[in-house]
Amino acid sequence: MPELPEVETIRKTLIPLVTNKVIEEVQVFWPKMIKVPDDTERFKLMLKGQTIREMGRRGKFLLFYLDEYVLVSHLRMEGKYRVEEASEPVNKHTHVIFSFTNGEELRYNDVRKFGTMHLYPKGEEFQNKPLNQLGPEPFDEAFTFDYLYQKLKKTERSIKATLLDQTIVTGLGNIYVDEALYHAGVHPINKANKLTKKQVERIRLQAIQTLQDAVKQGGTTIRSYVNGQGEMGMFQQELFVYGQENKLCKHCGTPITKIKVAGRGTHVCPSCQKLKR
Repeated sequence: MPELPEVETIRKTLIPLVTNKVIEEVQVFWPKMIKVPDDTERFKLMLKGQTIREMGRRGKFLLFYLDEYVLVSHLRMEGKYRVEEASEPVNKHTHVIFSFTNGEELRYNDVRKFGTMHLYPKGEEFQNKPLNQLGPEPFDEAFTFDYLYQKLKKTERSIKATLLDQTIVTGLGNIYVDEALYHAGVHPINKANKLTKKQVERIRLQAIQTLQDAVKQGGTTIRSYVNGQGEMGMFQQELFVYGQENKLCKHCGTPITKIKVAGRGTHVCPSCQKLKR
């Protein structure tokens, strides 16, 4: 699933491709993706004649700022956007096409069909689902030590499950939680409310640093992620634990192990990340 660095990279690469383009018509081949409005024909009508003015992002959500509306797009597992000429063949996994007046098309491709789109009048996007349910991003000023410490003290869940909760902190997913916890020296199974203040602060700082580094590298390509220009991310070359099962830890030489935490495949160094009993 594209996480914050991947979605931020997609946002940046789409800016020169779609900004100031006028939508002539919209085709929807998988109506279940359109969550708001619940009428696909109305969705298409609302977008007709709108110009894409800006590209934004909140957590893992991509935001298209139009003249009157904001399109909130969640890529979920394998969603991708590409700009192509209208004359190019349409891939069978293309489910929404935004046709521009200049003869180009913004095509949304999603093999698993898990992606969602919500269209709201400007100013209402943060008052409604899904954006009104999100906690602060690691990059936000609100993501302070006090904020995180108080949130963690209120839950008996594992620290990994807690960090994956988008209502507590948005933008972190499986890859970057594993990496941040590794660099913070905290085992993913440890209870969130049992962590010391020093551990919480290390986690907070490593979450920020890990995401910053990943954004610089254009995100992480593990399976099928590419940016808006079809290019892979490069952060996979910088991974210390995620996807490194049975490889030796770069710090201590202990083999990296893979376990299940909160239903997710989780990578850990048993020596660098001690499990509290």
